[in-house]
Amino acid sequence: MPEKGIPARILRHARGLAILTVVKVGFGISGKGGQGVVVARTGSGWSGPSFVGTGGAGWGPQIGAQVTDFVFVLNSDAAIRAFSRDGNVALGADASAAAGPVGRDAHAGVTPTAAIYTYSRSKGLFAGASLEGAVIATQKTANARYYGRPVRAINILTGRVAPPAKAHSLQAALGR
Repeated sequence: MPEKGIPARILRHARGLAILTVVKVGFGISGKGGQGVVVARTGSGWSGPSFVGTGGAGWGPQIGAQVTDFVFVLNSDAAIRAFSRDGNVALGADASAAAGPVGRDAHAGVTPTAAIYTYSRSKGLFAGASLEGAVIATQKTANARYYGRPVRAINILTGRVAPPAKAHSLQAALGR
């Protein structure tokens, strides 16, 4: 039986990762919001984290509440650039996104076909259908607090801004 996780091969070839937790609640009208970090591979390992937030709304026959953890595997430099702008990211418009392959072997010949693979795990109960819109945006204030000064996401993700010591545990968890 195949594993239900991100195959190591996919992570080894990733140019970057965006990791977010999103809360969604709704009863006819839904709202969602969350936050997370984006990291990218640089010439010397992983960059420090750039903080992002997301929010959105929907309308339709729906009810419930759920928390979803997302991992976006960024497979191209264009996907990294989409998350490194100081504005919003529109998945599908800025970079193609597809459900990521799962399984132990993920078929040895898998190569990135989408700029972004998405993986998620949800808790809670949510049912219905809706028309939704959402944005992902750089959290400039969170980046400034974390780095001790205003820094641009592009400079963080390209390694031009050295990660602070508190980022070392994240970098160690990601490996090379």
